[in-house]
Amino acid sequence: MEEITLKEAQEKVDQWIKTYGVRYFNELTNLAILTEEVGELARIIARTYGEQSFKESDKTRDLADEMADVLWVLMCLANQTGVDLTAAFSKNLEKKTNRDKERHINNTKL
Repeated sequence: MEEITLKEAQEKVDQWIKTYGVRYFNELTNLAILTEEVGELARIIARTYGEQSFKESDKTRDLADEMADVLWVLMCLANQTGVDLTAAFSKNLEKKTNRDKERHINNTKL
């Protein structure tokens, strides 16, 4: 399987939308879709790792595919709003490292 960067993935999503998707849904619609996809992911996790049992209709759902759906819509929103996820992720990781570099290590609950 081909490995791609976040930047390449954002470009592939953009190209797919322009080739097959006609256009991006508007940002509010995509936010609603993202929420829906996160809910589908939560449903699988609640049934796989939590106390809920699977319904027959849940048994064909795929955890990895649901995660990819979340990532897809997030990349759509990033593309629409001009967010470079590579840069945003790097900046966010630096923020978390600076803020929490000792917090978790010193947490007696962990």
